[in-house]
Amino acid sequence: MLQIQNISFRLGGRALFERATLSIQEGQKIGLVGRNGTGKTTLLRLIQGDITPDNGSIEMSPRTIIGTVAQEAPAGQASLLDTVLAADTERESLLRESETATDPARIADIHTRLADTDAHSAPARAAAILSGLGFDEDAQHRPCGDYSGGWRMRVALAATLFMRPTLLLLDEPTNHLDLEAVLWLESHLAKWQGSILLVSHERGLLNRAVNEIVHLENTKLMRYTGGYDDFERIRREKLSQQSKLHTRQMAERKRIQAFIDRFRYKPTKARQAQSRIKLLEKMEPIASVIEESSLSFEFPQPDPLSPPLISLENISAGYEDVTVLRDLNMRIDMDDRIALLGANGNGKSTLIKLLADKLSPQSGKLIKSRKLKIGYFAQHQTEELKPDTTAYDHLNTLFPMAQESRLRAQLGRFGFVQSRADTKVSDLSGGEKARLLFCLMSSGHPHLMLLDEPTNHLDVDAREALVEALNIYDGAIILVSHDPHLIRLVADRLWIIDQGTCLPYDDDLDAYERSLLDARKGRRGRQSSDRSARKNSKKKQRQQRAAARAELAPLRKKSKEAEKRINDLSRKIADIEARLADPDLYASGGEDLASLQETLGGTKKERADLEYSWLEIQENLENLTSNQ
Repeated sequence: MLQIQNISFRLGGRALFERATLSIQEGQKIGLVGRNGTGKTTLLRLIQGDITPDNGSIEMSPRTIIGTVAQEAPAGQASLLDTVLAADTERESLLRESETATDPARIADIHTRLADTDAHSAPARAAAILSGLGFDEDAQHRPCGDYSGGWRMRVALAATLFMRPTLLLLDEPTNHLDLEAVLWLESHLAKWQGSILLVSHERGLLNRAVNEIVHLENTKLMRYTGGYDDFERIRREKLSQQSKLHTRQMAERKRIQAFIDRFRYKPTKARQAQSRIKLLEKMEPIASVIEESSLSFEFPQPDPLSPPLISLENISAGYEDVTVLRDLNMRIDMDDRIALLGANGNGKSTLIKLLADKLSPQSGKLIKSRKLKIGYFAQHQTEELKPDTTAYDHLNTLFPMAQESRLRAQLGRFGFVQSRADTKVSDLSGGEKARLLFCLMSSGHPHLMLLDEPTNHLDVDAREALVEALNIYDGAIILVSHDPHLIRLVADRLWIIDQGTCLPYDDDLDAYERSLLDARKGRRGRQSSDRSARKNSKKKQRQQRAAARAELAPLRKKSKEAEKRINDLSRKIADIEARLADPDLYASGGEDLASLQETLGGTKKERADLEYSWLEIQENLENLTSNQ
């Protein structure tokens, strides 16, 4: 199906592949792993033909159909279901042609091909995939434009899965999913009939969905049988054996060299010394085991604080006049390790924002310890990092009076040593930006850390370092994550957020996962038995959707107004920057120059504030859309 032969590829002067080889046969499911920046995504681009290798070849069977998730999320007024159905371009083309074809032979060919591809079941298949990714029947009939980028990326994934390509290329497919959808995807890929090449850092997915692991390391592709746990075990044994062989060979070389040094100039032993010299020359050296530098995190320990850190009494929270969570009664202490569970849109991020003072309660009483310090991590914060400044600059801005040595020590706790601390943010990888956010949010020695999807851009090694650091940390942790491995190793309490409430879950994560699978089976059974009844309620559903759109209209209007203002400010900034680039301005005197620079700074600040407000509005829309 796919043959990669001795490819070499350099990017920015750095070798990502040197004579790397890999073959994928029909039905093989392979997980591609390796540290961030080693070239996993680049390999997928090489396979797709977006870029070409410097040397070597990539050959593919003519019958191979590649499926990959589109980089841009689908938008527009087409419904989610129609968007997914349209991904099967052959089916769409045949259906259109069937409406106009007049030749009896061609009509027969069309219907034969539709029957061969099981086209009649396509709507049911598309609906099942969308359901697994978190869209109920009502949601499937809404326009794509009603959803935020994260939810639309789920639709893009659904469209790719619906195509049923012979070779499925997936690059971190779980980044926009919640735990419920991740479990569904694991099951779906485990039953996949075609070939898969999957880039992921999710242990569960790599253990359940693939049966081989390819490790990208030192510009080579090394293949291992089994899931990720098997790969780790085999590689550990292999490295241990290689280390032992290297040590033994070095001892043997040392012994032979000692004989040569002692006897090479003695006539009676010279011939034996010469033979040993030839033996050394022919001895193939066994490479020493040089592990990549291990990454570690270290969260500063907080000062002790009397309980409770936070208590909530009959709290309701939401956005404007819409309540997302109600009747919250809970307390958080220093030794709490809590994971929030529930489908996306149910209010997990809303609770995190409430605790982080990013959202005010609509009613009730929220009491916090007077000395409480909170660290808040969310992936969208990477957009707030200034691209032209360094990691050190960001920390220095927070603590301008701190000694440089203390700031660099804090950066070093998160892997920013030597030149990396002085590297511009624009040149950092996604994983490094995430580590910088960890560094910034923990620099004040928080008593409580609120972590909203902290692993999205971290590779497996970085995730393990995060787990270790969180388990050493003495403060409280509240965690939102779709990574079961992280939840199992860090959290000792589970809270379920569902239907506007947040309640403790008395069982473990395994029981919760089983309940999700049982609920999904129950939904499928109910959907099958109630299909005829649902058809009769279409009018009522349309009325409900119309009411929902009316409820969301004010926020959408604000969003459009903010977008228009942002565009106007961007044009103004471009105009000012063009004027500042004019040499005549500097020859005419300093008053206009100073005025323009002041106006430029104020305009940029206004745009940044508006962009932040626009993001808040979009998040509100996403939460409201998901809860309707």
